Amino acid sequence: MLKRRNKVEAGFNMSSMTDLVFLLLLFFVMASTMSSPNDLKLNLPQSSSKQTTKQVVAKVNIDKLGNYSVAIGRKKPVAVEAENLENYLVEVLSNDSSAYIALHADKDRPIEEMVNVLDIASKHQYKIVIATKKNKK
Repeated sequence: MLKRRNKVEAGFNMSSMTDLVFLLLLFFVMASTMSSPNDLKLNLPQSSSKQTTKQVVAKVNIDKLGNYSVAIGRKKPVAVEAENLENYLVEVLSNDSSAYIALHADKDRPIEEMVNVLDIASKHQYKIVIATKKNKK
């Protein structure tokens, strides 16, 4: 008489479960690097230009109420009075000759406030970029 060689194993295959866990881990790692928890919610003007900035050293924010704040690197923004902005930027960026400043100004603020920050950057030879939102087509 011939014996059958088909035996049923009582084990559980974990390969599909590990694939799922790996994909979830990958999703959360990528999602966490794309978010910036220290960003202020500003209504930026729109532009069709591409994002071509290098590493930003300082981020100057002007909100819709005219309040200034400066974030250095990935640190939390620090509130700065408009009169003390130049002194604060010079103090913080004094040891970096290739400092980049990103200006994030609400689109409803007067242009004079942005020009003041541009003048500070020009006076101290800092490179500056103006942040915008991508144009909706």
